[in-house]
Amino acid sequence: MNYSHHTTIITGASSGIGAAFARALAARGSSLVLVARRVDRLQSLAAELEKAHGITATVIALDLSSSNAAKTLRTAMDNAGVTATSLINNAGFGTFGPFIGEDPRRLAQEIAVDVSAPVQLSSEFLPQFISAGNGYLINVASMSAYAPTPRMAVYGATKAFVLSFTESLWAESQGTGVTVFALSPGATSTEFNEVVGTEDATAGASKRTPADVVNTALTHLESRNPGPSVIDGAGNKFGAALATFAGLASRRSTVMLMNRMTDPARRAS
Repeated sequence: MNYSHHTTIITGASSGIGAAFARALAARGSSLVLVARRVDRLQSLAAELEKAHGITATVIALDLSSSNAAKTLRTAMDNAGVTATSLINNAGFGTFGPFIGEDPRRLAQEIAVDVSAPVQLSSEFLPQFISAGNGYLINVASMSAYAPTPRMAVYGATKAFVLSFTESLWAESQGTGVTVFALSPGATSTEFNEVVGTEDATAGASKRTPADVVNTALTHLESRNPGPSVIDGAGNKFGAALATFAGLASRRSTVMLMNRMTDPARRAS
């Protein structure tokens, strides 16, 4: 793949996996559209990548929980004279704790960022990628997509949606020249737990690095015939297979297993 022909939108680009995608793609020659709320971080990253790699990095500050986020992004790009060839829907956040007692407004924002934004952005930009006959769409799901996740009920459900949605788009995009797939990281060294407010959100699992996750994604992207989804890390692949097997045996057993894994008392004992 000749990345120098691409201009890639990356949401959630101000830190973590999004910033790692930006660095990896810039090193390969791709121009970028960096999207997040924290404009100071985006500007710093853009300056770093333009200086290091001679690419163009356009910064667009945007709240992806907005109901018109995709149209707002399109307008900002048109005003800047930028046309995208590819999109990475990476932005997202989670909440942790029993569903009863969660702030409904925070949950609504979570659904907006994790579900509505990827759907809106895919709808806004995928048709032009298909019209051009090239490019790629990567939607970041999660290991939480593979089994119900007590104490992260909404987050797990949003990522299950992203996985199912993206795999369907993969099938619909066959023969168009556009590569579509879902990327499912497990526990990763990002600000995820900081935003959630507890290390219990990753159940004490050993963490991969953002660079590990991005390497998995780009290796899959560059493969001869990329499948509809890819899981980062051998341990996570085993966990997904185990969850699938347990689910075939009994939905009850799968949910109870996940309930034990996400129980803070288990980690404290």
